Amino acid sequence: MNKSKFSIESETVHADHPKSDPFGSHVMPIYQTSTFKFDSVADGRKFFAHEEGGATHSYSRLGNPTVDRLESILARLEGLGLPDNKEISALAFSSGMAAISTALIAMAKEGTVIAQPALYGCTGQFLKEEAPELGIDTHFLNLNDLDALDKALNDNPDVKVIYAETIANPTMEVSNISAIADLAEAYDVTFVVDNTFATPYHLRPLEHGADIVVHSATKYLNGHGTLIGGAVVGRNTIFEEFNLATYRKNLGGVMSPFEAWLLLNGLKTFSLRMERHAENTMKIAEYLDQHEAVSNVFYPGLHSHPDHDLASDIFEDGYGGVLSFELKGGFDSGVELMENVDLCTLAVSLGTADTLIQHPASMTHSVMDEELRLQAGITDGLVRLAVGIEKGDDIIADLTQALAKVEPVTI
Repeated sequence: MNKSKFSIESETVHADHPKSDPFGSHVMPIYQTSTFKFDSVADGRKFFAHEEGGATHSYSRLGNPTVDRLESILARLEGLGLPDNKEISALAFSSGMAAISTALIAMAKEGTVIAQPALYGCTGQFLKEEAPELGIDTHFLNLNDLDALDKALNDNPDVKVIYAETIANPTMEVSNISAIADLAEAYDVTFVVDNTFATPYHLRPLEHGADIVVHSATKYLNGHGTLIGGAVVGRNTIFEEFNLATYRKNLGGVMSPFEAWLLLNGLKTFSLRMERHAENTMKIAEYLDQHEAVSNVFYPGLHSHPDHDLASDIFEDGYGGVLSFELKGGFDSGVELMENVDLCTLAVSLGTADTLIQHPASMTHSVMDEELRLQAGITDGLVRLAVGIEKGDDIIADLTQALAKVEPVTI
């Protein structure tokens, strides 16, 4: 009944239109203020007592009009296909990790998390190193092995959270969200999904039964590499059950008004960017899949990917903007490729307008124990490519000239 009457394309174009503004501003203003004045003592008292008729804001760590507007549109995007999307809320954070760690601290305290083995590095580090000190244990498991997940849930009544990523980094494995959600519901466990890679353009986990969605808003939601931000999105009842707003308030990882304003502006082109990201990435994946220097390409859009059928069932309008591939020449070939790209930018992260390329074994994961790195699927020749919105043929031309300089492999 309350389902949005607009498409995701239209929702994002109008993302920064304020619901009301005393001066009639066409775009959401930046309320760059730390505190807000009260009209009277009674006005302030009603605010702190949560009574109607009082002030709407008091201090920007507790709430800010620019941040409020961003949160409302993020809730609408992730809840777009739900009949009760008015019951969805969002909280904006100062980073993706602030969002993830705050959510897990609030929902998994004195309990156990079951998480997939291949996770964003800082998420994995938090679960392995900091979480145990906070009374949170983690059991790492292939979540798509539903029998193993069922057994783990049955054997451990302390499980409070199942944690998955829609697309795992860097192997591009796709989580079976609906099936995992069914098990989470059966065991009364909260199911949290990091939707950074897929974004609500390709997949909305709440529609498939997830309870909470987290984002690094730094990536595709912003799209321009100009801010650090995060978000937690879920049903109002879950927000209230775990008191997520209070945890954010007291742990302090709140997004600033300026970042919220940048993000609102970035969302205007969100759908156009995601369409181009996916189109380019599919084209490049097919190119690399035939290249003589490449042994494997990991992208759900390829029929050779083990999760292609699952991805085709649950994704909309493409398979995302990130792929990884293995070079036959291993470590040295990876380094050589990094040193010879021209159009592609040698940098970590993803979701920017330009194409970013990196070699984990010599860069982001170079300090990781080699055995553990290989167990995680990060081989010596693995390259991750976060494809931008340049002309696809230009990206391919750059990869072609750089791959031509890679030392040929003798079989």
